[in-house]
Amino acid sequence: MDSTFKSPVDMLQHWVEQYGDNIYLRQPINGQYLDFSWREVQQKMQQIAGGLRHLGLQPGDKVAVLSKNCAEWFITDLALMHGGYISVPIYPTANADTIRYVLEHSEAKAIFIGKLDYWADQESGVGGDILRMAMPYDTMPAQYQWETLLNLGQPLIDTAAPTAEQTMTLIYTSGSTGKPKGAIQTFASYAWTCKAVVRDLKTDGEDRLLSYLPLAHITERVAIEGSSFYSGSRVAFVESLDSFVTDVQRAQPTVFFSVPRLWSLFQKNIIDKIGYRKLNFLLKVPIISGIVKKKIHQGLGLEHCHLLGSGSAPIPPSLIAWYHKIGLNISEAWGMTENSAYSIINHPFDARKIGTVGHAVEGCEIKMADTGELLVKSPGLMQGYYKQPEVSASSFDADGFFHTGDLCAIDSDGCVTITGRVKDNFKTSKGKYVAPVPIERKLAQDPHVELICVIGSGLPHPIALVQLSEGAALQPREEVRTSLKATLDSINPNLESHETVDAIVVVSEAWDVDNDVLTPTLKIKRHVLEAKFSAKVDGLRGGKVRWECEIE
Repeated sequence: MDSTFKSPVDMLQHWVEQYGDNIYLRQPINGQYLDFSWREVQQKMQQIAGGLRHLGLQPGDKVAVLSKNCAEWFITDLALMHGGYISVPIYPTANADTIRYVLEHSEAKAIFIGKLDYWADQESGVGGDILRMAMPYDTMPAQYQWETLLNLGQPLIDTAAPTAEQTMTLIYTSGSTGKPKGAIQTFASYAWTCKAVVRDLKTDGEDRLLSYLPLAHITERVAIEGSSFYSGSRVAFVESLDSFVTDVQRAQPTVFFSVPRLWSLFQKNIIDKIGYRKLNFLLKVPIISGIVKKKIHQGLGLEHCHLLGSGSAPIPPSLIAWYHKIGLNISEAWGMTENSAYSIINHPFDARKIGTVGHAVEGCEIKMADTGELLVKSPGLMQGYYKQPEVSASSFDADGFFHTGDLCAIDSDGCVTITGRVKDNFKTSKGKYVAPVPIERKLAQDPHVELICVIGSGLPHPIALVQLSEGAALQPREEVRTSLKATLDSINPNLESHETVDAIVVVSEAWDVDNDVLTPTLKIKRHVLEAKFSAKVDGLRGGKVRWECEIE
């Protein structure tokens, strides 16, 4: 075993010894911070772990966590590690069926329930004899409340430290198809990845992080929670969606990760406030340009950031280029649940590589299969999928490289461009295969487009389904139609004849997690849209732009 291995519990002890009374976690309650020092977090970790022992839970038992991000999420996670339990995070937006499936499949003995927006709709998924424990927020009924747990039994102090090969967590993929799969991550794979993030992004005890993307997702679990364990960075949380902007400004993060949809929303708010033409003009005036950029950075609460990142889903290169123009450099990264979310990143930011997801990080190997599929290998790889040995075995090649399912191109500098998904390619009624993602990337250059999905399985030609950006939805329809038509007409001549897009259809219903079009990580479920629209759009021809109501 690696004698230098340090688990998050070991690192917590390190920071307690170094900076015990310094603030570690900042939880906003009614607009005011409730602060937790490193020492207080350790004490609560020991108390919660002791409470679980008192309730009869044994090392190796699975314990689920269903909550939005909060300080108690970190404390619970540490307590589960400390007690030798295997954590099973569940997305706070998961519906009752998904919750029930994950709890049953993982054989979880207990569940921590915390901040939730719609717990009444989710409660039926938390059934059976499972033990419920509640964090100190308005949430579904539970047998044990947080304060009770803290005083139940003796604090767990003298216990075996987690070992490198020990299973730390089962992380269920949000999966755009089929049932979620439980990726088995050990303490070794998690620790390696967290330390790699800290090494590359150069975070330390002076950094301020903000935790708001779902902790049930591996990216937040590694990049924010995990990196704080190994860097000593302070972490603040967001109280609610309504207070988000205020919470960001108050936290003054020095590192900020987000998803494409939020970067797009930030852009819309900036343009709405200043005006597109006026902003472009001001950015060309030397002295004024600097003042405008500074005001934008301050308005977003990102003026102290030395690193901005985007992940979880593809971000349009045009959006990164736009932010680069206003002085905010967003490093796009690529990762998966199966490789602890950190393998490839455009960092240090290189504007010449916008459109790629960057290069492999130190310690990670990548290669392209004959099929064009991206294969990765790193110490951050999972052990396999829980209870699915055959799927696990087929996910790795003979050399231990993981089959990502992503199609790619790798340039002479080793930078990777994701060109699609192996399973996304479809065959039209003419018997020709179409790769939709490169077409989507081209169409997404139109500023009116927020989300796009090209479908066409069994159709004569592909059809592009478009969700308009919020700003575009307020513009005159003919103005938007003209722009989308011009974009389509500029792209179709450069496509193979069987790839040309017959029409763009502007959808009327917003795509989101609630209507099952998006995964919790905001990836589009192509099969859901194909099932809904294929018959409806069959027959559209001639490169038209139509609203959904026009094709009923």
